[in-house]
Amino acid sequence: MTTFTVMTWNLENLFRPGGVSGPRNLEEFDQKLEKLAFGILQIDPDVLAVQEVGSEDAFADLQDKLEGRYAHLQLSSQPDARGIRVGFLSKLPIENSEDIVAFPPSGLPSVPGIDPAGNLDETTRPSRGALRILVKPKPDFPVHLITAHLKSKLLSFPNPSGQPRFTTHDEDERARIGGIALLQRAAEIVTLRVKATEILKHAPGEALIVLGDLNDVTDAATTQILQGSLGSEIGTTGFNRPDQGDKQRLFNLAPLILPERRFSRVFKGNGELIDHIFVSEELLPGQPRAVPIVDSHIDIIGAMPSIGDDPNERRGKPSSDHAPITARFEL
Repeated sequence: MTTFTVMTWNLENLFRPGGVSGPRNLEEFDQKLEKLAFGILQIDPDVLAVQEVGSEDAFADLQDKLEGRYAHLQLSSQPDARGIRVGFLSKLPIENSEDIVAFPPSGLPSVPGIDPAGNLDETTRPSRGALRILVKPKPDFPVHLITAHLKSKLLSFPNPSGQPRFTTHDEDERARIGGIALLQRAAEIVTLRVKATEILKHAPGEALIVLGDLNDVTDAATTQILQGSLGSEIGTTGFNRPDQGDKQRLFNLAPLILPERRFSRVFKGNGELIDHIFVSEELLPGQPRAVPIVDSHIDIIGAMPSIGDDPNERRGKPSSDHAPITARFEL
């Protein structure tokens, strides 16, 4: 039996010192690396999907702290305007990779956007690219993994100076920017669903995992779009009843996390699960289906901090404001 553990973790602004989002000095940066490395080494996943990597150099600095366990890394070619992107660290060789950087024609090929001056324009790309890799935990068992970091629910208002604003007293502006952000996140999740369907159709028998920071909870409309046809979610009577939708479904593993641990961030004092792991049926074999061990490691780095609307409050803080989520499979 082969054990295969995957993990997703939003690393929260992994930048080297300097800039508006990075730590203020080398001491703060070293403390952050030490905390992140401790969490990764304690959990020890085979493949780690990460979000909010600020630079290749900072990512390499983290890799250097991991005792040589993670020889393989891959970063997205498309960071957002702030410079953050998604990536992978892997013990297993990365057989191939693919950047996902545009809305597909069969999805939502364009949605309204807004320029720095506040004028409407058109958006045809995710706010930051998603990334697919292929690994083989067993020689005869290829697994595709896609990681993504969807548009945040935190609203950023346009400012000709180039510096984002996080507040407004104009309710029309608030509604407009909130609507645009929701449309952007919807187009991004549709992009992931189209890519998932493509893989499941053209690579039958190969497994698929989609994991990352979806910036929305389990029951949100955007999150549910990724599942495919409804009716067989984990915990429902349909879960162990095969049907024609299984081949293209993705199963959200969230219900397998203990209820008291089923959150990955604390926002204004309330826990919410916005980091998710979805899998195809190849990773849930048998009848009844075998399920992995899934956890949100809310205590791996001490008590989870409660965050608010101003992301600048967390500048220079060690570790991350997200908990890592893991799934351990017996293959």
